[in-house]
Amino acid sequence: MKNAILKQMPAAALVLSTLLGAAHAAPADSDKTITVYKTPWCGCCEVWVEAMEEAGYTMKVTDLEDLSNVKKQAGVPDAMGACHTAVIGDERKYVLEGHVPIEAVEKLMSEKPDVKGIAVPGMPMGSLGMGYDPEAEYTVYTFDGYADTQPGVFLETGKK
Repeated sequence: MKNAILKQMPAAALVLSTLLGAAHAAPADSDKTITVYKTPWCGCCEVWVEAMEEAGYTMKVTDLEDLSNVKKQAGVPDAMGACHTAVIGDERKYVLEGHVPIEAVEKLMSEKPDVKGIAVPGMPMGSLGMGYDPEAEYTVYTFDGYADTQPGVFLETGKK
């Protein structure tokens, strides 16, 4: 158990430095770079990563057996949890929780709202990575990292 915790600590520190914008040279187009924290055995997360790469994003993947510290440091509310957590942005960092669709990421990065991140809780069928169906209906929520604040609706997919 102690070794498992020690293995997680460097990754947790990496998440914190990613979220806080550690002082280092940012890539030229860091708004197109996504750092993903996922478990090594999750195939749907891998499909999401591949779809984001095909959409033109640079993906940096870190596999961890336990994502609870990552989610906690990222400020993801328990009710918004999903199978992977990602971070995007340069000066303004955002958390992407779960199977967030490409159009939601693009909207987030163009509008740059005052939120901590966006989330697709659980693993809805038809979402990106879960048998993608552009007509699937599910909601992308915003969250601010505070436990006492209700998530807001950011995007509803599949609605005409």
